[in-house]
Amino acid sequence: MTTLFTDALLVLSDRLVPGWVLTEGDRISRMGLETEPLPAADQVISCEGAYLSPGFLDIHTHGAGGCDYLESREALCRAGRMHLSHGTTSLLPTTLAGSPESLREQVELFEGVELEQPGCPHFLGLHLEGPYLSPAQAGAQNPAWIRCPDPAEYRPLLEKGSRIRRWTFAPELSGGMEFLDALVKAGVQASLGHSSADCRTTMAACDRGLSSLSHFYSCMDSVRRVNAYRVAGAIEAGYLRDDLTVEVIADGHHLPDELLQLIWKVKGPDRICLVTDSMNAAGMPDGPCQLGGLACIKEDGVAKLADRSAFAGSVATTDQLLRVFRRATGAPLWEVVRTLTATPARLLGLTRKGKLAPGMDADLVVFDEDVQMQLVMVSGQLVWQRGEWMV
Repeated sequence: MTTLFTDALLVLSDRLVPGWVLTEGDRISRMGLETEPLPAADQVISCEGAYLSPGFLDIHTHGAGGCDYLESREALCRAGRMHLSHGTTSLLPTTLAGSPESLREQVELFEGVELEQPGCPHFLGLHLEGPYLSPAQAGAQNPAWIRCPDPAEYRPLLEKGSRIRRWTFAPELSGGMEFLDALVKAGVQASLGHSSADCRTTMAACDRGLSSLSHFYSCMDSVRRVNAYRVAGAIEAGYLRDDLTVEVIADGHHLPDELLQLIWKVKGPDRICLVTDSMNAAGMPDGPCQLGGLACIKEDGVAKLADRSAFAGSVATTDQLLRVFRRATGAPLWEVVRTLTATPARLLGLTRKGKLAPGMDADLVVFDEDVQMQLVMVSGQLVWQRGEWMV
């Protein structure tokens, strides 16, 4: 099956170009400028001057549509489809701190699911957030299940959990650096999060293989005083280390515009991954909800703990992240798109996703100037168009 997209504004890695894209099977086959002859195709779709972009990748998302991803196989697909309709063609289902039994069960559940399901995004692997986190930076993680790394617990998971792709943890914990070594040895991307690590500890972790900071600014330290002396935190390490990629929740609530502008100025498009960190209330009406056994409420466009003392993840979608970050920073569209495509793909070592180019996966989205989704394609199959499901 071949599909030709015409009259499109192609979102390339370094510019916008009027042109066309031909897909064949599950790959991009050819591309051309609008002035070049159009090839034949089984179906032709006019983008009517809208943007044609690689599909978005979300590397940190807990759920949507009233479901946590790892409740069941059905929940995985339902939550994924909600995000798919907003342009997310690939994602990493993300866990929360839980009991040793629940952690093992979630890994086993994900080992047994089909990663490629019709009408769903690509499930790229599992992102474990916790349980090896700092109690002082618990945020919306259930403190009852936060603990230090235990080799007797994590080694069997790393040996058997072939689909574990990322793990967020606090390196300053007892056994934290040894755990980091185990992640690097297993080929699992290591990310700092919910951590009280100072700048020097964070940079030492970078030297041992840490490569990202989860939800930058949230649940991590900046400059603080210790015995009257100022001590830099993980946030400063994030700015100082050019090899650190930072996740950013650009939902218009977690970080003010001024911080989004600072992050953009220092880190740039190749070291920022926009993430939703969405919980199950994403795509649902306002009202009470829960996250990891903690009572929460969705209101004012964000999820909060029931006592409103902290945010509880987000209810954002990737198209919202693009709108907010572009407005706040004034950055070129193609560079902001990189933070949702090429940059997360590179962080995960994916070579066929994140760019418009022949040979890349035919995961495509079409959206207008306001980043309202018009069309979503996954593996060369049209799955969503103008508010209607095609699969």
